[in-house]
Amino acid sequence: MGLAPVTSAFSGAMLAILLSTGSAIAEETLSHRGDLSAKDKAKAVKVLKSPADFEKPELFEPMQGGAGTSKRRPNRDAFSHSNTNLTFEEQHTFKVGNGLFKKLWASSPSSTQASDGLGPLYNARSCQGCHLKDGRGRPPRPGDEAVSLFLRLSIPPQSDEDRQALDAKEILSVPEPTYGGQFQAFAVPGLSAEGKFDIELENIEVELNGGEIAVLQKPTYKVRDLGFGEMHPDTMTSPRVAPPMIGLGLLQAIHPGDIKALADPDDLNGNGISGKVSRVRDMETGELTIGRFGWKASNPTIRAQSAGAFAGDIGISTPYKPDNYGDCTDAQQECRALPHGEQAQLGPSEAPDPVMDLVTFYSENLAVPMRRDVDDPQVLKGKQIFYEAGCVSCHQPKYVTRRDAENPAHQFQLIWPYTDLLLHDMGEGLSDGRPVGDANGQEWRTPPLWGIGLTQTVNNHTRFLHDGRARNLLEAVLWHGGEAQAARDVVVSLTPDDRRSLIRFLESL
Repeated sequence: MGLAPVTSAFSGAMLAILLSTGSAIAEETLSHRGDLSAKDKAKAVKVLKSPADFEKPELFEPMQGGAGTSKRRPNRDAFSHSNTNLTFEEQHTFKVGNGLFKKLWASSPSSTQASDGLGPLYNARSCQGCHLKDGRGRPPRPGDEAVSLFLRLSIPPQSDEDRQALDAKEILSVPEPTYGGQFQAFAVPGLSAEGKFDIELENIEVELNGGEIAVLQKPTYKVRDLGFGEMHPDTMTSPRVAPPMIGLGLLQAIHPGDIKALADPDDLNGNGISGKVSRVRDMETGELTIGRFGWKASNPTIRAQSAGAFAGDIGISTPYKPDNYGDCTDAQQECRALPHGEQAQLGPSEAPDPVMDLVTFYSENLAVPMRRDVDDPQVLKGKQIFYEAGCVSCHQPKYVTRRDAENPAHQFQLIWPYTDLLLHDMGEGLSDGRPVGDANGQEWRTPPLWGIGLTQTVNNHTRFLHDGRARNLLEAVLWHGGEAQAARDVVVSLTPDDRRSLIRFLESL
């Protein structure tokens, strides 16, 4: 499979975006990696090099989650296994955390006091309710309630105080005054839910080389049946589906210097890609740090992401977000007048320690499944196209994790998540028009791709992107714009056979 047959369909301008990014970290000889010895650095530089050819898999490529990669048969439980390199004691902690992740919370007062405190407003009754089988959410099907997709809410800053809080990153957005930062479609008995929303779809045809026509569906969201009066006239909404849970601890173990090395906010190298780091405050230390988690990289740690989900999605307080009323605002007095689930004998908050420790540990240690068909000629051809089209300029293939990561299972692992964890302008087509922290309305964090080919197996759908609008992987690619426009145009210009090879590669991840 030489280079020429694959690239012959590309124009000279398209080939100009051929990446060297895949080896950007290695070329710096990891001088920023104070956690590594000289011997470690030499090993890391060697394995991080871009592939010299695409006629065979790279060394260790099937083990995309490092030593913890799950080798179990890929079935509906493919995203629910623990890292295989956990100790016996850690396996026990993982299983207890799994029980809490699946736990159904009850409204107050409840006879099951340890499960007391749901809502009063909420989107789901459990973590598993959104992350079904630890996988990817989807838009509601006709006649279904929206559970694994919800709306974020905010308004532009209204005062100097708002602007100062945003500048200092004390907040990342200004909540809607009545409905808060998230639109909850469910409520405990005796309380009105915040409302419902409808999704209207507009078909957009895209002509592909070879005579194919792809039909994209552009969603528009409209809220209705508001339970607490009208929203602020300048309310900005953003739909979000639940992302898959695999490999999160390994993403957390990527050295911050590796993320910074990939950032190029001013596009100094002139390749049209200007990824930037999201800066957020650590909820425990108050220090500014790198945001890695969430669709707009709004959270620095899995613990922070989990605490936010407990509060916003389920209405459960934790020691890190202690308001027992979740996202209920002062304008929703009916909500704040209801009983909460904090039990003095159990400790402060509705989910007191060690609940957060256990759920965090579980979330940090869901294994990445082993890759499939890495030596299939069509998959290898698709991988070559993925590199040549410029996809790896954002979907950075691989890293070597920190030698000093908190959990030994995450230390010094070669991983293949296909993300740079940076914010990128994805164009008007994917814009939600809603800034969050350092991310403007067109910017999104590059999502990891590992496990993406098992979405159908685990979750019985193939809906992708932040709101699940893409009905398959090709549609997801075709929605790319902004910094990814050139790469997307390469895919449009490919022959049908080459496009199928690219999709086969993605399905192997």
